[in-house]
Amino acid sequence: MRIWVDLTNSPHVLVMRPLIERIRARGHEVEVTARDFAQTLELCARLGIAATAIGRHRGGRMADKAAGLATRSLALVRWARGRRFDLALGHGSNDVTIAARLLRIPSATAFDYEWATVQHTVNCRLARAVVVPDAIPPERLRRYGASERTLRRYPGLKEEYYLADFEPDPAVLDELGLDRSQPLAVVRTPPAVSLYHRFESPLFAQVLERLGGRQTVVLPRTPAQRAELVARGGLVVPEHAIDAQSLVAFADLVISAGGTMNREAVALGTPVWTTFAGRLGAVDERLVAEGRLHQLADPAQVALERRSSPPAARVRRDPNLLVDMLLSA
Repeated sequence: MRIWVDLTNSPHVLVMRPLIERIRARGHEVEVTARDFAQTLELCARLGIAATAIGRHRGGRMADKAAGLATRSLALVRWARGRRFDLALGHGSNDVTIAARLLRIPSATAFDYEWATVQHTVNCRLARAVVVPDAIPPERLRRYGASERTLRRYPGLKEEYYLADFEPDPAVLDELGLDRSQPLAVVRTPPAVSLYHRFESPLFAQVLERLGGRQTVVLPRTPAQRAELVARGGLVVPEHAIDAQSLVAFADLVISAGGTMNREAVALGTPVWTTFAGRLGAVDERLVAEGRLHQLADPAQVALERRSSPPAARVRRDPNLLVDMLLSA
């Protein structure tokens, strides 16, 4: 088969990398498109994924997102027409699902946060396969058009699949000039342009104040966020995409307002707090109930100390299960 994979955000590169490798190992051809947003293109280059850059993020307002969806979907149609694809795959990409429908190409989508209403209303109605963690109750997805016929539910976290072959590399510590004898905090900024994260909260800034003077790496999502953090001073702010998974594995504490890095920390056994201000998804609800993810309500809860105990044994799951589910479309 000829398979088209579209990547629209940094985490999608990490998720799809081992799946692309396994799809090719089965003898299929794969072509990749990617949106110029956050570190998506940088990560593609870093991980050796040859991708055609198409489109960019248009901004955080609903009107901007609608314009971006329309223009990029049409750009994908123009690019893909005549390439004779048999299947289109994306992780939360509305663009590729719409483009595939216009071109009459079967598509499959995947996600692990069920409250991104606009995104799922599109994808769950257009895709032939909807791949999600089994933590998400099917009844939460019926409102979007997902059915028993289209749903494919996998056990565990997506991070346990794409990190299955991952071993942390301490080179990232030297790259950032970090002192291995000192405690290390890794912080991820809020997803400021996401429709599902519309809550203004001083908590993130208070966390940075709390960590002031301590060894703290902050990973921004956008150039504007990076500029603001650099101007603030006292923080390590990488200039480009780095081996963030290794950084998380060696950290003593992770604090993130998003989702993927929190779950990477859980999968790698690093203590992690979430400052996410939106509605928790079922995956995070389960992790909080199990004590594997902690909700941060007060900066005073943050205590940066060297870990005294080794991380828990990692769960490594076979990415071929996700490949099978996606290709079932």
